[in-house]
Amino acid sequence: MSVFIYGIALQWRLDIRSKTLLITCYAVPLLFFAIMGGIFTSVNPEAKYTLIQSMTVMGVSMGALIGLPPSLAEIYGSDIKNVYKANGVPLYFGVATLFLSAFTHLFLMSAIIYTAAPLAFGAALPENPPLYFGALAIFIAVSLSAGCVLGLAVKNQAKLTMLSQLIFLPSIMLSGIMFPTAFLPRALEAAGNLFPAAWGCRLMTDGCFIPRNLLPLAVILAVAIILCGFLLKRQRSE
Repeated sequence: MSVFIYGIALQWRLDIRSKTLLITCYAVPLLFFAIMGGIFTSVNPEAKYTLIQSMTVMGVSMGALIGLPPSLAEIYGSDIKNVYKANGVPLYFGVATLFLSAFTHLFLMSAIIYTAAPLAFGAALPENPPLYFGALAIFIAVSLSAGCVLGLAVKNQAKLTMLSQLIFLPSIMLSGIMFPTAFLPRALEAAGNLFPAAWGCRLMTDGCFIPRNLLPLAVILAVAIILCGFLLKRQRSE
């Protein structure tokens, strides 16, 4: 256990120095929040009631789908994996430490948005903060699990970057944070429901844990865990 805690602390320090995670977990999401927060509330004053949730969904999705996968690919596509094997370290160690470190960074970024939005744009705070942060934790965990699948499945950094962006962009555009999903054609609305962002937005906005929002996230998480297990097993045999 002490080794695992040390690994998490070490990964945290490495992530702080990582330009990729700094940009995708803090710089770009907070810059997007600073610019688009004012635009959203100016164009539609009602947006202040969901501004925190919308900006948080964007930031978490970017960190999980664009920030995390390259770090995983760097570990499992390099000699670091061989070091794990040579020293008897379980292969899931890298996934677990990166997952927990990224979770902490994204939670901190979300807390900054939660604190700054009412002061900067007059955004309304969620009615039930404990439920909101519980929903946020679930959404971050599910999003990161999807990012773990990408990082383990694609070893080529160029292909991984392209694939991550191809998944990130529709997940944001079809999630309901830019405009109501009711405006979308049925096919695009159904496609949006395949991504954690759409369900995470609903879960945090509704302010209650209801099966229709929790069940899809649970399914995505379960599928991602199974795929990660399969990909780690394949890594072990390579």
